[in-house]
Amino acid sequence: MSDKDFKRFAEFIHEECGIKLPPSKKTMLEARLQKRLRVLGYEGYKEYCEFLFTPEGMECELCNLIDQVTTNTTDFFREPKHFEHLYATLLPQWMAQNGDRQALKIWSAGCSIGAEPYTMAFVLSDFQQANPQFRFKVLATDISSEVLGKAARGVYSQEQARGVPGAVLRKYFLRSKDRDKKLVRVAPEIRRLVEFRQLNFMESFTFREAKDIIFCRNVIIYFDKPTQARLMQKFCANLKPGGHLFIGHSESLAGQNLPLEQVAPTIYRKA
Repeated sequence: MSDKDFKRFAEFIHEECGIKLPPSKKTMLEARLQKRLRVLGYEGYKEYCEFLFTPEGMECELCNLIDQVTTNTTDFFREPKHFEHLYATLLPQWMAQNGDRQALKIWSAGCSIGAEPYTMAFVLSDFQQANPQFRFKVLATDISSEVLGKAARGVYSQEQARGVPGAVLRKYFLRSKDRDKKLVRVAPEIRRLVEFRQLNFMESFTFREAKDIIFCRNVIIYFDKPTQARLMQKFCANLKPGGHLFIGHSESLAGQNLPLEQVAPTIYRKA
């Protein structure tokens, strides 16, 4: 891949999905786009780049490009203190204020292959069993149609499910009948609780119902500072007053003028 073509790809990817690709990512981009070159029968990156910028390429190839570029590393119960705080502190507080008058609305923003929203559903279902009047809605979004398809199927290798406690695994997962495949699947009653939807953060979006809780963890690290600031403003606009935002432990909101107060490490409350 020539430096010129890499620059065109990088500028296009930043404009379309906010991801910043410095020159050090050129080798990574080359490796990830090899699959698309083989599928389309192109011999080099220049041909692929030229095709991408045609009307046909913009219409049918953009999703495939995004699928190859986005990073989809995720684990069940990742950063477990967040889920402990959710169950032990936020949910009891929310119940005390709202009771059965409405359903709690929680959003997994950048859900990847589904481990985070399914973990939410496990935790919320456990809380519901102890508080039968509690109701909730889980929305999970991602820019990649490929990972959303995997998330909706809810099928994982045992290695991918390694972070799931044994009791949760027995309660909320089904094992493959073919033991050699070493696969597990999220139980259908849990899969039905999660709505998966495609969403590009770079586009304008407003939900009909503001959210009580937003998880956007280990996502904004791929964006530059101005993009992070614009995205956080969008999140705050879609978060109820008194609602909570969770970010990743490697991320920071320092220097951003947001209507948020920190209540715990990487957990914020909207004023």
